[in-house]
Amino acid sequence: MSEIPADIQTAEAEGRIPDGITADYLAQSRDRPTKIAILFVAALTFVIVVARCYARLFLVKKFGWDDALAVFTLAIYIAIVALCIILIDMGSGRHIEYIQYVLTLPRVIETERYDFVMHILYTTALFVCRLSGLAFYQRLASRHPKISLAIKLSAGFLLAAFLAQFFLLLFHCLPVTGLWPYPWQPQIDDYNCITWGDVYVTNSALSLVCDIMMLALPSMLIYMLQVSPKRKLQLSLIMFPGVLVLVISCVRLWLVIVGQWSSDGSWAYDPMLAIETSEVGGTLIALSIPAMKSLFGSWFSHLKAYSSRAGGTSGKPSGGQRAYGRSWETGVKLSSLGTRAAADDAYKVNIGVGGNPSLPSEGTKHSRNDGSSEDLLMDVSFSPEERQLAFKNGIRLTEEVSISSSRVSRLPHLSR
Repeated sequence: MSEIPADIQTAEAEGRIPDGITADYLAQSRDRPTKIAILFVAALTFVIVVARCYARLFLVKKFGWDDALAVFTLAIYIAIVALCIILIDMGSGRHIEYIQYVLTLPRVIETERYDFVMHILYTTALFVCRLSGLAFYQRLASRHPKISLAIKLSAGFLLAAFLAQFFLLLFHCLPVTGLWPYPWQPQIDDYNCITWGDVYVTNSALSLVCDIMMLALPSMLIYMLQVSPKRKLQLSLIMFPGVLVLVISCVRLWLVIVGQWSSDGSWAYDPMLAIETSEVGGTLIALSIPAMKSLFGSWFSHLKAYSSRAGGTSGKPSGGQRAYGRSWETGVKLSSLGTRAAADDAYKVNIGVGGNPSLPSEGTKHSRNDGSSEDLLMDVSFSPEERQLAFKNGIRLTEEVSISSSRVSRLPHLSR
């Protein structure tokens, strides 16, 4: 027989526990594994977001709106985790009989208010985090007007969904209160409330739709790329960790349904807290992995635009070898297009005549590989000389052709 906690012994001694409900049943708890899961995801999320900030601030030296919004989300997320731990320690995730017969009424009211604040923060954190994702996608899709428009429309939908969720939570009872009274609480007659399940099922369904939309946007980005199916699959492995977030969102919806329409609904509360914190943390992680690319440049080398020797494998030229030519828009090195080679050497390159790629300002410096997240879809790490060469010859992505090295030597003389 397990040790009975003091609060249950006190309630039993005071005669608050009806016959037929055992102390062992009331002592059942899933608090410890829930707290371990929440703290593990929180620690992992914190490390990854800090690594992202380090990469953006000190390696790429481009700290954008998406990064600032991610940091803001992390601050809200830490507050959510703290509130979840408090709610668990207060007994919110125990059997419903524990809440009704062991917890005092002032304690129950306190848990309801903490839950109200926590879910306001949870809804806000998801909204801000998704805005961070849209800002990141907008940075990648700056050259694709249709996708940019889709991102702006998605931002409008996210705002509308957030307002609906926020006001459902705020006005779940009239007059407005942080309480959500149980049928056995005296306050039940003081308020006219929507049922807990109706509000949370609606909010969870809206959240699921938002997660689907956030997954569809990188799908569109990858679909627009002129690369092989294999390269698209490789990109998907980096851009699609959001699939896990989608699964988490579905599990949350299921737990909300269980919590509302089960006779022991509070028993699902601990797992729901773990899922909700995992949803926020997972979204932050999913959006931070591509943004911290510069920390793992070699791991992401397969995401470069397709370019290889015909019949061979792609790779960097060494010593006296010629660099393979790649087009401006795919971010391919142009430094050796003018090198003459043996007539039997052939290269696969993507070229076209025309275009007007923008040039950096004279004061802007670029390294060979700045490792920024933009080159998940395009490589912007060219030297000013390479960009001048691309601009002079008007080289842009149109189609893939095979040319001999003798033809490569004549490329710098192409005119518009």
